[in-house]
Amino acid sequence: SDSARVVVVDDLRWLNGGRDFTWISERDGWKHVYVVSRSGDVVRLVTNDKFDVVSIQSIDTDNGYIYFIASPGNPTQRYLFRKRIDGMGIAERLSPEDQPGTHTYQISRDSKWAFHTFSSFDKPPVIELISLPDHNVERILVDNSELNEKVNSLKRLQTEFFRITIGENVELDMWMMKPYDFDPSKKYPILFHVYGEPAGQTVLDRWSGSRYLWHLMLTQMGYIVASVDNRGTPAPRGRDWRKCVYGQIGILASKDQAAAAKKILIDMSFIDPERIGIWGWSGGGSMSLNMILRYPGLYHTAMSVAPVGNQRFYDTIYQERYMGLPKDNTGGFRDGSPVTFAHQLEGNLLIVHGTGDDNVHYQNSEAVINRLIEHNKYFTMMAYPNRTHSIREGENTTRHLYELLTRYLTENLVPGPVRK
Repeated sequence: SDSARVVVVDDLRWLNGGRDFTWISERDGWKHVYVVSRSGDVVRLVTNDKFDVVSIQSIDTDNGYIYFIASPGNPTQRYLFRKRIDGMGIAERLSPEDQPGTHTYQISRDSKWAFHTFSSFDKPPVIELISLPDHNVERILVDNSELNEKVNSLKRLQTEFFRITIGENVELDMWMMKPYDFDPSKKYPILFHVYGEPAGQTVLDRWSGSRYLWHLMLTQMGYIVASVDNRGTPAPRGRDWRKCVYGQIGILASKDQAAAAKKILIDMSFIDPERIGIWGWSGGGSMSLNMILRYPGLYHTAMSVAPVGNQRFYDTIYQERYMGLPKDNTGGFRDGSPVTFAHQLEGNLLIVHGTGDDNVHYQNSEAVINRLIEHNKYFTMMAYPNRTHSIREGENTTRHLYELLTRYLTENLVPGPVRK
């Protein structure tokens, strides 16, 4: 039971011939592994440190160890640990100390071998065959040397990761990409990439492929690109961090995102307060709408792709998990939906949606559009015929979409620095 929501446990593993099983619970405020007797009478804590277990990777019953992913010191990264199943001793990190970033594993049944993938925000992934628990590299399977060489030849600065304090003892994780010729004596436009929902993080120290390259291109044009993870995102920062958003999807996140943008303007004199933009997809599309509609004096341009415009139009397994039933939370469903604030639009807004969206139904954008028309608000809209939520079907679709976003951004949020 939980006062917010119960998370589905898919890491259950049987032990001791079916007499015990592993269970993941947040009952003490952290996502921890427990060993529970089949009857449920005995519940024994295995991981007792003050950090979250992201996932169980393997159980070595012969030697009495459980392998799991965690990131005690930095929720934007992921590492492999192991600990004794009996709970004795301390958790031992196995991922190399000289490889900060994100590590993923496919571990053999006997826990002696693994396919290991490592990447960081600015570094494409490398895939290896390793032995465990020594983490010795037996063979490099994919080195991505050609891609690495091409990426390293591009004009870029190292992406900066840090935390920003927004008050009330709340610190938000953030990354920022600056132009390669960045000059702190000048003012730059900033584009926030946002998601902000309980289904995912954007502030992760891992390679993101074409999206990273598009953001990098924007920095070469003279934009600062940044992302902030608000409270409620699934970062390994404890139960309260993740579940405080219950019943207020779109409300608390908007508050945190706006507070972060305002704090950045105070702390970073190189950000131009007259050129603040935001963009996102799916839940990030909803957040982009929420930000420009709720805070019209703060955000000047928003690009919203496949957004949930009205939370009543999204599927129950997601929306009711985080919001409760509409009849019990009428105000939350109303105030968390961008359509409620469409009358406040002042800046530049682009809405993009596939008419065949199989996840966020096209009616979500139609609802927002109708409300904008009702209040005589001007905006730009692009419908991709019969495309799904990914908007990638059909010849040239992806290129067309990203060129659309680039063109709209440059026309409505002028790139490049200006003198202070």
